Amino acid sequence: MAQNHKRPGNLPPAGHPFSQDDIVWVLGSEILSGARKPGDRMPGDAEMFGSFGVSRVVTREVVKTLTAKGMVATRVGVGTIVQDPEHWNWFDHDVLSWRTRLGLDLDFWMQITEVRRVVEPAAASLAAQRRTKEHLKKLREAVRAMAKSEHDHQKFASADLAFHLAVSAASGNKFFISFAGVIEAALLALLSINTAATRKTHVRAAEQHGQIVDAIEAKDRDAAALAMLETIDAGYWHAKKARKKS
Repeated sequence: MAQNHKRPGNLPPAGHPFSQDDIVWVLGSEILSGARKPGDRMPGDAEMFGSFGVSRVVTREVVKTLTAKGMVATRVGVGTIVQDPEHWNWFDHDVLSWRTRLGLDLDFWMQITEVRRVVEPAAASLAAQRRTKEHLKKLREAVRAMAKSEHDHQKFASADLAFHLAVSAASGNKFFISFAGVIEAALLALLSINTAATRKTHVRAAEQHGQIVDAIEAKDRDAAALAMLETIDAGYWHAKKARKKS
């Protein structure tokens, strides 16, 4: 089988067959990166066999998957073409994960932050109303893990992510919980951006998150929402400043 297609990261090494998921990731990433532009025709059966060495059955399943994500559409007499970004399902877990792997440019970064500013303060407000002792325990554990992360920014980012997922869980709203799960990969990447963070900045950030927990524990919905909004904004601007220096 011919397998001459360039293999991005996280794919099997040359000489190993492409799986259906591998091919979806390759083509989806090419669309997201702009290598395949809106209106471009996607490869047909012969091209897919030449690039990936796969059967027509696999090709059709790949097209079905990308179609379900809104990234391509099949037109009679034309074939399968790339759709405009406005049609892409940005809340699809794969689409967000692929986009995150390609890197967080400032525009994408800003859009994720804008969505967080709308959703997470509302989740924190509901958490203040509905939290349980178990929710508070998990939130406090995440804050302690953030404060103890020292200079390990990846450990800090993981604890930070656990905190925000715990807030969504404490909200008791299934839509907020699902939203947090969907953007998990992008959120972790966003929280991991600031590689120049120090123990001092980690402690300060942990204190800010602790204020959110304090408000949630006090059942102060307005204070919880405001503290969450301020924390999101502080993290965004601090990371943006650090990125400009790098």
